[in-house]
Amino acid sequence: MPDQIFLLANMVITVAYAAITTAIVVPVARAGQLRTNKLAVATSMIFFSCAVGHALHGVMAYGTLIENAAMGHPASSTAGWSWASAGWDMLTAAVGVYYWTLRRGYGVLLGKGAIYVDPWGQSRLDQAAERERAARDVAEAQRATLATVVEHSDDAIVGLTPEGLITAWNHGAEKVFGYAAAEMLGRPATILTDQPGAEQQSDVLSRIRHGRGGQSYEARRLRKDGAPVDLALTVTPIVDQTGTVIGVSAIARDITAAKEAAERQRAIEERTNRAQRMESLGKLAGGVAHDFNNLLAIIGNYTDFAIDQVADRPDVRDDLRQVRTAVDRASNLTSQLLTFTRGDAIQPRDIDVNASIAEVHAMLERTIGEHITLIAIPARQPLIVHADPGQLQQVLLNLALNGRDAMPGGGTLVVEANTATLDGNEVNMQPSLPAGSYARLVVSDTGEGMSPETAARIFEPFYTTKQPGRGTGLGLATVYGIVTEAGGCINVYSEPGLGTTFRVYLPLSAAVPETGTDAISQAPPPRGDGRTVLVVEDEPALARVIARILTDGGYHVVAATDGREALDLYDQHGCDALLTDVIMPEMSGPRLAEILHHRDPGLPVVYMSGYSNGLLGTTHVIDEDIAFIEKPFSAADLLYKIASTHRGTNAPTRL
Repeated sequence: MPDQIFLLANMVITVAYAAITTAIVVPVARAGQLRTNKLAVATSMIFFSCAVGHALHGVMAYGTLIENAAMGHPASSTAGWSWASAGWDMLTAAVGVYYWTLRRGYGVLLGKGAIYVDPWGQSRLDQAAERERAARDVAEAQRATLATVVEHSDDAIVGLTPEGLITAWNHGAEKVFGYAAAEMLGRPATILTDQPGAEQQSDVLSRIRHGRGGQSYEARRLRKDGAPVDLALTVTPIVDQTGTVIGVSAIARDITAAKEAAERQRAIEERTNRAQRMESLGKLAGGVAHDFNNLLAIIGNYTDFAIDQVADRPDVRDDLRQVRTAVDRASNLTSQLLTFTRGDAIQPRDIDVNASIAEVHAMLERTIGEHITLIAIPARQPLIVHADPGQLQQVLLNLALNGRDAMPGGGTLVVEANTATLDGNEVNMQPSLPAGSYARLVVSDTGEGMSPETAARIFEPFYTTKQPGRGTGLGLATVYGIVTEAGGCINVYSEPGLGTTFRVYLPLSAAVPETGTDAISQAPPPRGDGRTVLVVEDEPALARVIARILTDGGYHVVAATDGREALDLYDQHGCDALLTDVIMPEMSGPRLAEILHHRDPGLPVVYMSGYSNGLLGTTHVIDEDIAFIEKPFSAADLLYKIASTHRGTNAPTRL
């Protein structure tokens, strides 16, 4: 029985060693390394030798079993096989020693998990490993550089989950929105927007989640202090190797200043185009007026001749006198046209605008009608300008009569004079003026007002909104011609249903020192030192300009577009001063101030309006002694006015 077990064990071991030999030799042969991969060949030789040795042991065991079975006693004929087996075992030992020396030589004898690689192959592996390490180092350096660029970019770079939670927040985002990274990480991006903006944001994220790619668009978002900021947004998906959206990258660039500059440039171009159109119309009207005057001279003189010749025919004489009257009216029109085109002879001299206002007031008192309340507010001191006295009176009369016609049911007409300082950047002057101090004539009414489209054309000759037969369309064109001939400009502010204010700016005469109490000092205005000003203005473009002026002046600005939004922002941020428009939809500036004064009785308030202070005071829209600044105003005007207000000095205004 032991012999049978010995035979079986040797046969099993033989088969196992043969299989291992085959498993080593076949791949090495296929790789063409039978000559070069000595370690593999030596390994296969060991297993082959072991396989043969155990096969010899098996043969001897089998022979022994056969002989014992036949003869009934042990046989001695296996001695030859024993010597063969011993010799083969010695050969196997020698191969083992050879294998040992090879592994020692290749340095892989004790290496954990070591395998054989030929020297040339090892060199290639080393080079590949070096290249891989170099590539990893370059990639790490690039990632570090990119992270630095992202962190220090002036653009806001924000990482989001597909659902809109913030996962990354760079330094640029802190500058643009005012929030630190610790305040924003893990919070929803809707904190940066109002309700319409949140809906837009949700729609964009939904599109990205459904694989519709990135989007670029412009939108308005809110800073931490509630101030709006215009942004150019690029939103792109972040996907994994399977194409699944795992995040969103949002890059936001602040374009508030760019939009303001574009709006200013557009206004300048519009003003330039209007001036060119007026100049072209003026040349055309001037040519027509001169030629028409020649025709009128012929018609008028021949009419006079005919009147003299029909003294005995009263009916014909009366008809000819009607013709003569029409000639005189036509001559009047051409005279206005020539004034508009600067072709009429003028006699300018130094005059006091207060005297002109007094004379016009005296004339209007007798003719303007009892349904109109006429108020004249002269400057506190003489204002000397170099202009033609008759033409200056004509300007005031035309503007006053224009205001009267806009109030058929009655109202208030205010004519006032003061000084103003312009910074040269005003965009709604026709034409523009360089920076400096000017005399300002203001004519305000509480009439029907005009739409922006009508206001843009009122200085064009023959353009009128009056009923046929009630206006020639030359009154305001004549005003424009006279003012520009005197080196000045004119500004109009109007709102339908509320009224109109005309402002005429004329250069002060060099013969008189400019020491008006209304003139602004040339010293720089004091800085705001971080005081918070709540700005309420329903015109977004103007609100951005005001916010920029105050921010540059050292103030912290919180901006609202109406009274209700202003109350919400006051509850969130508070303020040190209120700067509000007077006339606004839904809630007026005085009403807003009254509500805020209930919460903070000492809150300083500065009102601003396109209407004059004189008009608003006389119509009791606001008190006459409150802090007020008229539009348009310069940056210095606004900063001085805000700096002059102090807590506790402004009482609540009545409505």
